[in-house]
Amino acid sequence: MAIDAATVRKVAKLARIAEPEEKLEGLARELSGILNWIEQLNEVDTDGVEPMASAVHMPAPMREDVVTEGGDPEVVLSNAPKRAGNFFVVPKVVE
Repeated sequence: MAIDAATVRKVAKLARIAEPEEKLEGLARELSGILNWIEQLNEVDTDGVEPMASAVHMPAPMREDVVTEGGDPEVVLSNAPKRAGNFFVVPKVVE
């Protein structure tokens, strides 16, 4: 899969990453190489291979499911760059 500079520019804008125009071609080549490598994984025969979440079989630690009030909103929101009442304010990222 080939990625061009226009696609890199669009993705960078959506991710709110400022990239200089002269770096876009290089990033496009790098991302295309990464995607080509990932496409090679489709050629691996995985028939009969059990799915796994870890290389070591270990059960997930369980905790008691308890409903709480979420703690003190002032503490939770103390590092928020922007807030409205007891809520985080985040920029719109979907166009």
